Amino acid sequence: MVGMIAELTIEYAEAKRAVDCMIAELGRRGKAAVVAVADSHGELILLARMDGAPRSSLAIASNKAWTAVRTGKPSKELGERVRDAERGCDIAYYGDARFIGWGGGIPLRQDGKVVGSVTVSGLPEMEDMEVATMGAAAITG
Repeated sequence: MVGMIAELTIEYAEAKRAVDCMIAELGRRGKAAVVAVADSHGELILLARMDGAPRSSLAIASNKAWTAVRTGKPSKELGERVRDAERGCDIAYYGDARFIGWGGGIPLRQDGKVVGSVTVSGLPEMEDMEVATMGAAAITG
């Protein structure tokens, strides 16, 4: 018999709910950014670049989402780790160019397992994190 592994992950409907929530909040703030939701492997389910959002934020949003899933922590925590004066290291030591240390990537958990992530890129770091947290809440409640 062949062994099977079942994995929990974010569904498209959940991803859309989070993206809609984040875009609505950005609209209320009069700001434009890139928002994304990734699955349990860090691969994108849904990405939206609002009119006026920086093009560079496309790759950054994708990488924040990937980082949050692969580390199981907000992307900002990796940035704090590598920038630590005493214990820090070159981010390249993590072994993949997609790891990124800017805030705005939030992992999503269910039953203690990472099932995906939400991210925002294109605003000041604190705002990226605030809006991403709202997107996460749209999925996790």
